[in-house]
Amino acid sequence: MQSKLVTSALAGMVLLAAACGSSSSSSTSSASPSPSPVATGTKIAVASNAKLGSIVVDDKGMTVYLFVADTAKESTCYTSCAAIWPPVLTEGTPQAGTGADASLLGTTTRTDGKVEVTYAGHPLYYFVKDKAAGDATGQGINGFGALWWVLSPAGEAIQVKP
Repeated sequence: MQSKLVTSALAGMVLLAAACGSSSSSSTSSASPSPSPVATGTKIAVASNAKLGSIVVDDKGMTVYLFVADTAKESTCYTSCAAIWPPVLTEGTPQAGTGADASLLGTTTRTDGKVEVTYAGHPLYYFVKDKAAGDATGQGINGFGALWWVLSPAGEAIQVKP
C-alpha cells in the first residue's frame, strides 16, 4: 500500500512539474524578415604611401604584404611565422575598396580551416610592427625563408627597399 502511495505521489509531482515547466501559450515571433545580405568580407583598398607610391591596404589603411615563398595561392606561413606575419582573414567574400581591383580578390583556405584573403593570387599578411595606417615597416624583410613585399594595385610586388 505504501509503495502505491509513493508511486502515485511521484507520478503527481512529475505531472505537476511538466505542467509548470511547459508553457501552453503559443506565441508567434513578430521578428521582421532579415534584410538582404550585407557584405561582410574583409575590404581591401589602395592607399598612397610617401615612399612606395600606391599600395594595397585593408579598410583601416593597414598595409598588407605578400610572401615570396607562397605559391599557387597556398600560404606557407604558419606557427611562428604567422605570429609575426598574421594572415589577412575574412568571414565572407572579400570586398574591393577604393582603388582595388575586385577581379584580383580571392581567398585560400588555411590548414586550420580559416579563410585568408588573396590579391592577384597572393595570400595577404599584416606585419606586427606596423602600428598605424600607412606603416610599411615589413617592406623588403627577408624572414622565414623568403622576402616580404608590399603589393601594387596591379597585384605585383613593389620591390623597393626602404
